This record gives sequence, structure tokens and C-alpha cells, in this order.
Amino acid sequence: MATDERIAKYEDKMNKTMDALVKELGTIRAGRANPHILDKITVDYYGAPTPLQQVANVTVPEPRMIQIQPWEASLIKDIQKAILTSDLGINPNNDGKSIRLVLPELTEERRKELVKDVKKKGEAAKVAIRNIRRDANEAFKKLAKQDVSEDEIKELEEVIQKLTDKFGKNIDKTVEEKSKEILTV
Repeated sequence: MATDERIAKYEDKMNKTMDALVKELGTIRAGRANPHILDKITVDYYGAPTPLQQVANVTVPEPRMIQIQPWEASLIKDIQKAILTSDLGINPNNDGKSIRLVLPELTEERRKELVKDVKKKGEAAKVAIRNIRRDANEAFKKLAKQDVSEDEIKELEEVIQKLTDKFGKNIDKTVEEKSKEILTV
């Protein structure tokens, strides 16, 4: 039966929404050094904005330090400038060969702000999932004009609702885990 094909398209969209949320939450720093906080930073490399990870080796030598070793020494100034102009709020230390980012301990207030931000992102992902469900249900209703029985349409709507519930729970779990990570001192 074509049910699987009709559902797979929407399940794929829901998976992509979930992946985007996980990736976005990975860029939020939670007290410990995480190289993914640098994912959004681009450096001007021969006139083209290039992701930092493609022009330097990024390592975490200590729990609250990120070290950036550019492939070319000439890039140090550009990398330092990119970090300073980003929304990271971290001052890079440059020793001529590499850049060190020492992550300050998060204040209680900042942790709570980050948790609010995480919850907001989780809510946005849930809204995206519900919009995918709505689109699916609208598409299924149009199938009635193509000689698809009402029972089949009901079945499709039930399957898409189960998927929506499953992804909603996954989002809640992911948000909860990230919130715990942020609040752990």
C-alpha cells in the first residue's frame, strides 16, 4: 500500500526538524568547552567566508578551554577578529601560533537565560512538527478526491498524529537533557 510512501515524506521532514534542533542546541555553551559553539563562525579566507573548522584545528585541551590552531599562521588575526565580532562573548587569547578561548564559569542568571532560550528553541521545533502534521492532514484530505477511502485517510491521519506525538516527546527529552546540562555547575 502507498501509505508508507505518503507518510515517509512527512516523517523525513520531522526528522530534519529534530536534527536541526539538536544541532542548534549543540551550539549553546553550557559551562564546559564544546567546539560546536564555533560552528556558526566564518573566517574571510582568500575573499570567501569559510567555516572556522575548515581553516583551523579546533581542540578542547581542558574542560573550559578551546584551542584553535590555524592551518596558516596568517589567519590568526582574521580568526581572532571573527570571534570578537561573533555573539560568543569570549575574549580570544592569541600567542602567535594558536588562539585559546577560556570559557568563564556561567553565572546562575546566565544559566537561567540559556535554559529559557533552549525551551524557546524546543517550542519552535514543536511548532514546526505541528505544521508538518497540518500539511500532511491537508494533503490526506485532498486524497478523498482521488478515490481513496475515508478509512484509509483516517488511518493516515492517525499515523501522522502518532509521529507528531513521538517527535514531541523526543523534543521534550532533548530540551530537558540540555537544560540539565546547562544548570549543572
